[in-house]
Amino acid sequence: MIALLQRVAQASVSVDSDIVGAIGPGLLVLLCAERGDSEKEADALLAKLLAYRVFGDDAGRMNRSLADVAGGLLLVPQFTLAADTRSGTRPSFTPAAAPEDGRRLFDYAVSRAQELHGQDKVQTGRFGAHMQVALVNDGPVTFWLQVPPAR
Repeated sequence: MIALLQRVAQASVSVDSDIVGAIGPGLLVLLCAERGDSEKEADALLAKLLAYRVFGDDAGRMNRSLADVAGGLLLVPQFTLAADTRSGTRPSFTPAAAPEDGRRLFDYAVSRAQELHGQDKVQTGRFGAHMQVALVNDGPVTFWLQVPPAR
């Protein structure tokens, strides 16, 4: 699984001009399941992103995790993160999980995030919808995390 984390001052996601998820300070995470991913990869990625130290401590160093600062978490499904861009000028999405697997793993990750980080702290985009994502990147701070599928 792939996650693109962005530390944000605030973020929201809208579908058809309706806000479906919004957070204040925390992490906006674009989340993608790859072919061969399972709940095992989702659990490993979620554990890593919840513990990833991207928030400043009293000295201004990135030593605090999302859990440490009790920040918001906005999970947005984005299959395009798995794009193969090695040749040509049109990406191939063959590495991405099939839509039904992607939806199942996204829903699983959301459920686990709510259990581990708190239902009131976790917001989401809508799988399969055309979304507009608005954010104020804090830093900017952006990280790519990947837990490759078992082969």
